[in-house]
Amino acid sequence: MKQVLDISPVNQSPRIQKLIDALYARNPEVEAERACLITESYQQTEALPITLRRAKALEHILDHMTLVIREDELIVGNLTAAPRSTQIFPEFSFQWLTEEFDTLAKRTGDVFNISEETKRKLTQVFAYWGGKTVNELATEYMYPETKLAMSHNVFTVGNYYFNGVGHISVDYEKVLKVGFNGIIREAEQALAEADRACPDFIKKRNFLDAVIITSQAAIRFANRFADLAESMAYQAGGKRSQELQTIARNCRTVPANPAGSFYEALQSFWFVQAIIQIESNGHSISPMRFDQYMYPYYQMDMAVGRLTKDSAQELLDCLWVKFNDINKVRDSGSTKGFGGYPMFQNLIVGGQDQEGIDATNELSIACLEASAHTKLPQPSISIRVWNKSPNEFLIKAAEVSRLGLGMPAYYNDEIIIPALVNRGLTLEDARDYGIIGCVEPQKGGKTEGWHDAAFFNMAKVLELVMYNGRLDGVQVGPQTGEFTSFTSFEQIEKAYHEQMEYCVGLLANADNAVDLAHGARCPLPFVSSMVDDCIGRGQSIQEGGAWYNFTGPQGVGVANVGDSLLSIKELVFNRKLYTLAQIKEAVEQNFGGAHNGSGHAQVSPDIIEEVIRRMLADGKKITPEQLDKLQQIAKNGLPAAAPATTGGKYDKLLQDIDTVPKFGNDVAEADELARYAALTYCRAVEKYKNTRGGRFQPGLYPVSANVPMGGQTGATPDGRKNGEPLADGVSPVSGRDVNGPTAAANSVAALDHAIASNGTLFNQKFHPSALSGRAGLEKLAALVRGYFDQKGMHVQYNVVSRETLLDAQKNPDQYRNLVVRVAGYSAHFISLDKSLQDDIINRTEQMFN
Repeated sequence: MKQVLDISPVNQSPRIQKLIDALYARNPEVEAERACLITESYQQTEALPITLRRAKALEHILDHMTLVIREDELIVGNLTAAPRSTQIFPEFSFQWLTEEFDTLAKRTGDVFNISEETKRKLTQVFAYWGGKTVNELATEYMYPETKLAMSHNVFTVGNYYFNGVGHISVDYEKVLKVGFNGIIREAEQALAEADRACPDFIKKRNFLDAVIITSQAAIRFANRFADLAESMAYQAGGKRSQELQTIARNCRTVPANPAGSFYEALQSFWFVQAIIQIESNGHSISPMRFDQYMYPYYQMDMAVGRLTKDSAQELLDCLWVKFNDINKVRDSGSTKGFGGYPMFQNLIVGGQDQEGIDATNELSIACLEASAHTKLPQPSISIRVWNKSPNEFLIKAAEVSRLGLGMPAYYNDEIIIPALVNRGLTLEDARDYGIIGCVEPQKGGKTEGWHDAAFFNMAKVLELVMYNGRLDGVQVGPQTGEFTSFTSFEQIEKAYHEQMEYCVGLLANADNAVDLAHGARCPLPFVSSMVDDCIGRGQSIQEGGAWYNFTGPQGVGVANVGDSLLSIKELVFNRKLYTLAQIKEAVEQNFGGAHNGSGHAQVSPDIIEEVIRRMLADGKKITPEQLDKLQQIAKNGLPAAAPATTGGKYDKLLQDIDTVPKFGNDVAEADELARYAALTYCRAVEKYKNTRGGRFQPGLYPVSANVPMGGQTGATPDGRKNGEPLADGVSPVSGRDVNGPTAAANSVAALDHAIASNGTLFNQKFHPSALSGRAGLEKLAALVRGYFDQKGMHVQYNVVSRETLLDAQKNPDQYRNLVVRVAGYSAHFISLDKSLQDDIINRTEQMFN
């Protein structure tokens, strides 16, 4: 019988707005407590193996950190004393924070307050960590050529280079079913059955002991909240006293034991979510298929009358607010690429089950309703769509899209499931996929995906082609021939392929260096205890304990490279209007526009030392003048080119570039070259293996790194000026998709999404009037289905007018609640750096014909 879903609105509790107002009452703060506690623990455990040191450290933090139950909360478990604030994780990196102490509160985006007392405490504990961080060890593992390419902005591994790994979804269902007491019993049994004669028994014992230590610490952590709730209940009156007593009972029961109700299941889930992010500051800790593993508890309580739709919704809404209490501080460079305080906690609903049957249920709708009620950036809600998804489910999703939150994101079962099977997942596991962070599919509870492993600037590869492997005058890539000497387009394609293969090889070295460093210095026993089959194998996820192991770096600038290649092919080799020398000159002169200098790399002193070493090794003499110049570059970076004074010399060229078809308009020749550009990157990436026994898999999305990466990239032959943003994910260049939303979707679907199994990202923006009435919702649902029928992987929609966004820039205080889709996540618009705001404003505003 065809499933009928009730998508009628549910009442919103007055409690929810109070919780939201309290959460956003002030700027987030940097707190020092965790940094002090972990330093105390490390100082006491220096003789222990690293896995046990990590377990003891988490135990020390959970046993001694300040606990807070915020007013009106029904789900408890804090990471910081102040709302929406951040702890510090010096074991990963700290030097950048010391340098930014005095600018954190003055940023143009992602502002954090930090007191002088906190600065003093952090400065004290940082003295212990010099030479001990993951960041420092990773740098030591990298080739000189790798660091050279990174310094010239060919790629960045900043996510895990400075922070914890994250990007994981654990087996939440297991904790709900057996509790941490069950996990302790499993670890004890594995330890008892282990072969003591096996050479790696000692490492297995250390890991299993670490699992037991952290699981016991999690139970004590919950009991501390039970104690606090009980003491607060004595002082509270009336209804709040009863609520606190219920909270105390919940915390006594879970996560130690199996959850016995929907409320207990929510509380157990939250303790897991919070402790994972206390152990490590990696973001994208994603609940994934929340509507599946939570549904039995919801269904049971509804059946026995323990819940009503309204009371269940209030609990869900409280949890949705709680997601937004998690925060982290990033370095200023990363903040430009990840603006808006994002935590990327992706929660996905709908889709099919492991048997291939549609799994959409009442809780799927309730989750969408929670996002509509709270109107907050977290969780980053997504939906799975396939040919048997109920139409009313898509209509409900479209209703939420129409609210202008940039959510939900839509994912295509029909392409993602085969793509994951192709990477080695069983069909049952592939059908049970969820989304990590932005757009990365994986099987939860069995995967260490190392998603967002790097951001690779595809436009820089084209720049290497144009300069025979040189960037800013330095030989970064191989010599593939002087651009102006090429006599066929095929020679350009060959050079692009060679430069890509070389640079991706360096990218693999960088990622594996960081991967090894995390394994050596920061294994994560708590999170590993909930990933199959770490306990059975006696290995952390950093050692390869997960069933599935991947490394997923992202290519950025697909449309720019595709459009640039077609401009060259059409104007030089087909129409013969220009020479390659003229194209190169125009790019060097920024098409006659003033250079902003942002495309010129800052070169670190260690790179300069390497240049000097190589010059000496080659028998070259270094004059005092050359040495002084090199030292000046190390200090100030490479100088920007002088502003061009050519006036309108390149106006005709720009006009001719405009006549060349552009990706995003359903024109085969443009789509084919964008597909070629992306495939060249993807095929190079998937050749490599990682340190955990798995493989690299490519993705094509930028988070919001397309903006700072564009700022580091000179002009390109598609007419893009120096410093302008690169194209967003697999989306067309902003403003170039002029044939409507269906044509843009057709072009994006022409890419090979299956090979980009780490995820692709397609952003579209609609004027709100396009989605008015039931007809507008039906059109959006039809657009999603049409795009997915052509094997597109993902799409998401901003539904907001250009006028609204411009006014929000001018009058931010009037738009404090405006949430928009940035990339694979949503954020409050006014919290974003202006460069990210401008990128969103400039995206093509679509309408339905």
